[in-house]
Amino acid sequence: MDGFSTFGVALMRRPGPRLADGIVTHVARTPVDPVLAARQYTIYQETLASAGWRVHEVDAAPDLPDSVFVEDPLVVCEDLAVLTRPGAKARRGEVEGVEATVRALGLRVVRIEEPGTLDGGDVLQVGEDVYVGIGERTDEEGARQLERHLAPLGRKVRRVRLGRALHLKSAVTALPDGTLVGLPELVDTAALPPVRPVAEEPGAHVLPLGGRDVLVSAAAHETIHQLAADHWRVLPVDISEFEKLEACVTCLSVLVPDRLAPTAT
Repeated sequence: MDGFSTFGVALMRRPGPRLADGIVTHVARTPVDPVLAARQYTIYQETLASAGWRVHEVDAAPDLPDSVFVEDPLVVCEDLAVLTRPGAKARRGEVEGVEATVRALGLRVVRIEEPGTLDGGDVLQVGEDVYVGIGERTDEEGARQLERHLAPLGRKVRRVRLGRALHLKSAVTALPDGTLVGLPELVDTAALPPVRPVAEEPGAHVLPLGGRDVLVSAAAHETIHQLAADHWRVLPVDISEFEKLEACVTCLSVLVPDRLAPTAT
């Protein structure tokens, strides 16, 4: 064993017919091809399955354009599912369907309560450390509630102030060995270990899948070459239609491991 291996259930949610109406904040809106997006979603699913994950789809929410980004309404830590309270009011309806799914999986369920806000895209778990981005979508109260929920599991919540980044994981993610990679200029790095800069924006987003498998956007050409040179098994996926909506590879799934392992999610 390599010390990083873990497999389990990958939660995903199929994109709906209103995907092109999803929220954009830091980029100009460009047309989204729903047919191509559906194809890319399926290939993403197949890539997870090829890496040993059992894909389980949350019930679709056709009236909620951003619902495909299932990472934001949910944070999973060990056997605990934290239902978030998204910072964008238009996205709060996404939580209900996610709750039904995690209860069916047998996870314990808690939630972020009003007035706190928390997006899962702002939560980066690296071993016992949980980095929480404080910015446009997640506030201090949301971070405080998450800290309270995770303390019994021995996790230490560390707040990270965001600059021009939608979510923390829009700027920084972690490899399976805990090495942070990303765009350090977009966050206050005082609360973070050293961040290894990447050559292009899509390279800031990596999703460890167990073993030495790492999911990366196919648009991150230089980063893919560097990670391969570092002996990671890189699985590139084309998510160009979702990237038009400020999404990255972490946004489209929530990984629920079968057993504990020192992985970054």
